[in-house]
Amino acid sequence: MNKQADVLVLGSGVAGLTAALEAADRAQVLVLTKASPAETNTAMAQGGIAAVFGADDSPESHVQDTLSAGGGLCDKAFVAGCVAEGPERIRWLSGLGVEFEQSAPGRFDLGREGAHSHRRVVHVKDSTGRAVEGALLDAVQRHPNIEVGEGLMGLDLITLRHLDGGGREDRCIGCYVMDRATGLITTVGASATILATGGSGKVYLYTSNPDIATGDGLAMGWRAGAAVANMEFFQFHPTCLFHPLAKNFLISEAVRGEGGILLTSAGTRFMPGHHPSAELAPRDVVARAIDEELKKSGDDCVYLDISHRSSSFIERRFPAILGFCRRLGLDIRKEPIPVVPAAHYQCGGIVTDHDGWTGLPGLYAAGEVACTGMHGANRLASNSLLEALVMGRRAGATALKWLRDVPPGPSELPAWNVGYARHPDESVVVSQNWDEIRRFMWNYVGVVRSDNRLERARKRLAMVREEVVTDYWRFILTPDLVELRNLSDCAWLILEAALMRKESRGLHYNLDHLDTDDENWRHPIVLRRPGKGPVK
Repeated sequence: MNKQADVLVLGSGVAGLTAALEAADRAQVLVLTKASPAETNTAMAQGGIAAVFGADDSPESHVQDTLSAGGGLCDKAFVAGCVAEGPERIRWLSGLGVEFEQSAPGRFDLGREGAHSHRRVVHVKDSTGRAVEGALLDAVQRHPNIEVGEGLMGLDLITLRHLDGGGREDRCIGCYVMDRATGLITTVGASATILATGGSGKVYLYTSNPDIATGDGLAMGWRAGAAVANMEFFQFHPTCLFHPLAKNFLISEAVRGEGGILLTSAGTRFMPGHHPSAELAPRDVVARAIDEELKKSGDDCVYLDISHRSSSFIERRFPAILGFCRRLGLDIRKEPIPVVPAAHYQCGGIVTDHDGWTGLPGLYAAGEVACTGMHGANRLASNSLLEALVMGRRAGATALKWLRDVPPGPSELPAWNVGYARHPDESVVVSQNWDEIRRFMWNYVGVVRSDNRLERARKRLAMVREEVVTDYWRFILTPDLVELRNLSDCAWLILEAALMRKESRGLHYNLDHLDTDDENWRHPIVLRRPGKGPVK
């Protein structure tokens, strides 16, 4: 069964839902999500949204903090525009029903997080993402021009070149989509397609991301010919809960912003010896400091202690973290929290202009899947939801402009060709390759890297990718095999960019190239699929 939409949005986080709402007043919009609509990175975001509301704050200060964290690779013009639009986006969310915390009537309660010079994080206690996701979903589900499809994942984008081998100027005209429950593959045609699929945290063994974060949109966009940049900069959140029953639970940076201190197992505070800002240093600094302390001690984790704050403050400010930890037998009001770094945020992605266009006509990207120049070499805390809100709106608006002038597409798109594929006979092969990728990415392409580790990863990845490609075309597809293919592509993009950058900058820290080399490397590393031309 084929479907057709004016605008196809892949992903149901803040970027995708914002784009859908922006486009829906003048277009028919189809939103597809591979899990339930609320199962997103957005819903797991605890800290909040960075925006300038404080009397002592300024847009210029927010811009400077972002540029400083970004290690010289941010797009200053984009950052300034995004910061300027932030307060308007917050008010828009408030109008949709998001009840941000207030310190007084009409005045937002502003939190502070690492590398911010002022309090500027608007939040809903420690569950901001869940509140934002809920309000956006309510608005989307009420809109008569938006249809939402659950349990549907993209396989590959459909382009004109895909159909005729390159006889016409290329453009995106839809996507092949798999029903995860049945395995049925359908064709979805669209005049405009917006990728808002989030990041690829599951490429690493330990991550704060949900299981859906397998880099599907990034891999699809790259295979379709879109440029990808800054993939060597993968942010590891310093404080993921370390507990056998906690798979990917994050301890928000806001805990450190409200006075939490990091301790070794011996009870020694160590961050003042690593950075003048101590626990409020940029995330890459804190993650490397923890990694160094664990390597010195041989311990499995360090500890984050907020117990010196009053119980009433902790109960009011961090109810979700307190409740989750208490269910595991840990009372953060009385004892420190065991934490370790974990893969958290993909700072690179599909290259877009300031309005979300990828360079491939008809294809747009917003949110974590995109590389706009906002984050550079390291994302400033709570700038992710800000960027997703701004770019979701812009991508939706830009897609509408494209609809006015888009030439007619093919009257009918071809169905997915199964060919002579057969059912896989050994699912253990998929699970083995999945596990191998995540382990060598963690060990060799993680918080701290070296040339030798990266070369080892390259050799292993080459063998795994060859097997994955063979299996992809030999077997009838399953969701696990599709995700494995996407993960292997994302791992390749991260690894190739890391091998090319012969310096240490931001989140890319190489023991063989410890200096930051502005003369030769103060620029993004851009990768395209072989045979594809330059960005338009």
